[in-house]
Amino acid sequence: MTRTKNEQRPNLFQIPLYPKLYVSFINYDKLPTKMFLRFIIFLGIFFPTVLFAQWRIQPSGTESSFRAISAVNAKVIWASGSKGTVLRTTDGGTTWNVIHVIGAEKLDFRGIKALDAQNAIIVSAGLAEEGQAKIYRTTDAGNSWQLVWETSQKGVFLDGIAFWDSKNGVIFGDPIDNHLYLLKTSDGGNTWQRLSPAALPSNLPNEASFAASNSTMVVAGKSNIWIGSGGADRARVFFSTDRGLHWQVTDTPMKADASSGVFGLHFWDLKNGIAVGGNYKAEKEDFENVIITKDGGKTWQKTTSTTPTGLKEAVARLKNGWLVTVGPAGSAVSKDNAQTWQPLTDTPNGMHAITCIDNSCWTIGAKGQIAKIDF
Repeated sequence: MTRTKNEQRPNLFQIPLYPKLYVSFINYDKLPTKMFLRFIIFLGIFFPTVLFAQWRIQPSGTESSFRAISAVNAKVIWASGSKGTVLRTTDGGTTWNVIHVIGAEKLDFRGIKALDAQNAIIVSAGLAEEGQAKIYRTTDAGNSWQLVWETSQKGVFLDGIAFWDSKNGVIFGDPIDNHLYLLKTSDGGNTWQRLSPAALPSNLPNEASFAASNSTMVVAGKSNIWIGSGGADRARVFFSTDRGLHWQVTDTPMKADASSGVFGLHFWDLKNGIAVGGNYKAEKEDFENVIITKDGGKTWQKTTSTTPTGLKEAVARLKNGWLVTVGPAGSAVSKDNAQTWQPLTDTPNGMHAITCIDNSCWTIGAKGQIAKIDF
C-alpha cells in the first residue's frame, strides 16, 4: 500500500508498554510493510498489554469516594458516593456535574440505579439506628431529591440496588435475624416494601455481603436475582428465579472469612455468570479471585485468577464478549471467558465499581477518581 508524504503509520513506539517501558528504537516510516506487520505480531506476543486500550482519567470535580456507578447509555451515566455526593454526565464523561443531596452530607451512597437522564435512585449504606439507612429519588436530573424510604430499625444496613426494568427493582441489606433484608418496588422506586424473610434461607454465622461496588447483588432477565456473600467460613450465592418469592443458596469455591468472599457478580444471560472477590484487609494478597457458573448459579467452579491478582470488587462483560474486572489491586481483561487474563495498564488506584455500555467502560473509586476505557 502506498502512502503520501503526509500519511504516516501510527506512531506505535510512543505507546507505553507495561510497566513503563517504551518502544522508541525503530523508525516505523522506513519499515517495509511486511516488517512492520511482523513487529506488530512481536509486540502482541511479548508485550500483550500494549495492544489493549488504556484507562483515561476523567476529571470529576470532587474528592468524595465512590462505590456505585450506573450507565443509561454511552452518554448518560450517574455515580454516587460519600458526603452525600452524586455525579452525573450527559456527554460520556467529558464533563461531570457534581450534585450534593441537601441534608445528606453525612451519608455514603453506595448504591445507585440510573433509570434515564432525569430519574435515578440512590441508597445510603450505614447503620439504620444512626440515621443512615435511607433511599432517595430524583425526577429532575438531580436538581432535587425526595426521601422515599428510611428506617431506624436496629441492624439494618443497606448494601445495593438493582432493577429488572424501569418499574421493578430490589434493594438488599445485611441479615436481620439471620435472613437477608430485602426491599422491593413495582413503581419505579417511589415506594418500597420489605419482602418476607420466611422464603429466604438462613444466613450462616457472621455471613453478610460487602457493600463495595453495588454489584454483590445483580439481576437478569425478567425475574432472576443473585446475591453473593462472605464474612463466614465459606462464600455462598443466594438466587431466585421469581423476583425473590422463593430462594435457593449454594456454596462456592471462593475462599471466605471475616474480610473475604464474593465482592462482585455479573450475569450476561440466565445461565452464565461470573463472581470476583478477595480480601479487603489484604488487597494485594495472592487470591483465587474468580469463579464462574454455567447453570444459573446452582454450581460454581474456580477458573484462572486475574493478573494482577488481589482484591477484585466488580466485573462486567462487554458486547464483544470480553470480561473486564476492577479493584483496589488493579484491573484486568479476559478475551476467553476468564480462562486467561491480561492486566490493563495505567489503572487508577483505589477503583471499586464499573459500568459498561457496548465496548466502553467507566470505573470509579477513591478521591473522586473516574476513568474510561474503550476496546
